[in-house]
Amino acid sequence: MGATSAEIPCAALRSDLQSWVCDMNELFVVCRTTEIDEEQARGFWLAVRTETGEVKPWPILITRKGNRFFGFENVCPHAGSRLDTVPGQFMDEDGNFLTCGQHHAQFDIDSGHCFIGPCQGKQLTAVPLIVDDGDVCVTGVELAEEDGLDLDA
Repeated sequence: MGATSAEIPCAALRSDLQSWVCDMNELFVVCRTTEIDEEQARGFWLAVRTETGEVKPWPILITRKGNRFFGFENVCPHAGSRLDTVPGQFMDEDGNFLTCGQHHAQFDIDSGHCFIGPCQGKQLTAVPLIVDDGDVCVTGVELAEEDGLDLDA
């Protein structure tokens, strides 16, 4: 298959969602590799099911560096808000780093590590990805149906 992984351990995932399953055989296509430009980020809304069975929106973002793709939850570790206060705007003015639109914290696009801002030393929560035959896929998590989320991009 020629699949590559961002090599993110399942233990790094949030424990408050029962849907996290370390079953690497299950792939959920998020987008095509051609939909994410070099050293850029794109946001997506997925859905997971909580321990109580409730369907919960799950905002993620995917970045690209060369032929490697990296996934993160679209949540600033400082205040819990989305990074893109303007939907889809994740990068700093020079296009080098992920930036929180609210507090201007900056993160490496490949590690999610914050090096400037109020959450310096923390990092974005990683989302495990696999690239398979041109598709960028989420793995290690069971997604809920997205119908009816009715969310803004």
